Amino acid sequence: MLADDLNPAHLKSHHQYPEGKWKPGRMVVSTSPENYQIWIHSDRELSVDEKRFWLARMNSDPGADPRHRWGRCPGFFNRKEKHRSDQDRFPLAKLIWVDWRNTAHIPRPSTLPATQNSSDGYKHKRYMGGKSTRRSDYDRLNESATDFAYSLALARRGYSQKQIIARLLEERLDWSHHLGSSRLQNYLDRTVSKAVEIVRSTPAKNNSVISK
Repeated sequence: MLADDLNPAHLKSHHQYPEGKWKPGRMVVSTSPENYQIWIHSDRELSVDEKRFWLARMNSDPGADPRHRWGRCPGFFNRKEKHRSDQDRFPLAKLIWVDWRNTAHIPRPSTLPATQNSSDGYKHKRYMGGKSTRRSDYDRLNESATDFAYSLALARRGYSQKQIIARLLEERLDWSHHLGSSRLQNYLDRTVSKAVEIVRSTPAKNNSVISK
């Protein structure tokens, strides 16, 4: 299971013990300054739904769906344009820690979201009417997961990618994890385009109203 786009606070909250020691079964990769990916070697097989459940709680990028997800390989440069320095250089992906011997114990969730199914990805129905929606209606106790859920809801209602981004910027108050205009824009483009793609690829069903 790959957790993506994590900052140092996320590492401390979910992948390290209070004294700083890494929890079992982790491979930690620095993909750019203050940004990390973590592979977690589970002690049991995990369904795609379970991975989505736990990744949402570990603050993983919601646009990085666990189905067929690839991580960044240490030893290669992260050549995303947003990381290009003034000296025309790119950050090197670095191996920070790896535990080859142990596995992570991941408990089975008591419930999984009814709107997700591992057989066909994110399942949803197109919105065909009803009251207006707000970002607070889709609170997932995680800013990124809430953004993604809200983006899906707006995309179902026919909002364009530009309009969805404008709504997110207007209604989300805390952007402390996405400081810098380039990083923020990249996050918004990635999150919203993924939501729009999911909605466009799912046939509409008549007389269907999505619930939050």
